[in-house]
Amino acid sequence: MTEWSFQLYSARNHPPLSTTLQLLAELGYTQVEGFGGLYDQATELRQDLDRNGLSMPTGHFGLALLQDQVDDARRIIETLGVETVICPHLTVEQRPANAEGWKQMAETLNAVGKPYLSAGLGFGWHNHDFEFVPLENGQTPMEILLENSELGWEMDLAWVVRGKADPQEWIRRYGNRLCAVHVKDIAPAGENPDEDGWADVGHGVIDWPGLYTQLRQTPAQWYVMEHDKPSDVARFARRSLETVQSFAE
Repeated sequence: MTEWSFQLYSARNHPPLSTTLQLLAELGYTQVEGFGGLYDQATELRQDLDRNGLSMPTGHFGLALLQDQVDDARRIIETLGVETVICPHLTVEQRPANAEGWKQMAETLNAVGKPYLSAGLGFGWHNHDFEFVPLENGQTPMEILLENSELGWEMDLAWVVRGKADPQEWIRRYGNRLCAVHVKDIAPAGENPDEDGWADVGHGVIDWPGLYTQLRQTPAQWYVMEHDKPSDVARFARRSLETVQSFAE
């Protein structure tokens, strides 16, 4: 039985966090995923998670923190009980311009991940859409990252679609690298402009029942609900959980 997680980035515009955690617990979530903006008060956050019976098995950590402040990152990870560390993003300025640059980025991420892997943690990459734009040699950055590293992959399936790639094909090719999945949906064209075109899970265009069946054949351990800009976080959390519970065992 899948334990559904919730990326707390979805609620960043809907404070206070303590109210969101209580809501998630009441709805039936058992897990959450952290992101960088929450870690300054890691001890207090852990206490709030414990009060609500929630755990944080995965967390997003910026590259600079993971690379340059390993002791600080490890302290946060241990405090919150994170099991798998996810590096989530590169700014435009950080993104390599060619295939060779992406190979070097894969090597960098291999090196960055070593102290965390050595500590018994998982270490992975979370995609957006830019990793699926073909480079001068015809490859995509995502292919290069996966083929030149030991990274796990937290697949943000909706960003794969926005990157004009076929998630089914990517799961077939690289499903063995999946450690987690972002469960996310895209509104029909022209809908939900105030939410940047995202949708509650099951209320958009992505075939989540079919893809979930395919994903269950992979090693992906965590399924994390996310919406980048919900106008009503309680509605998103409730309707999305109702959707996935309707087709998952």
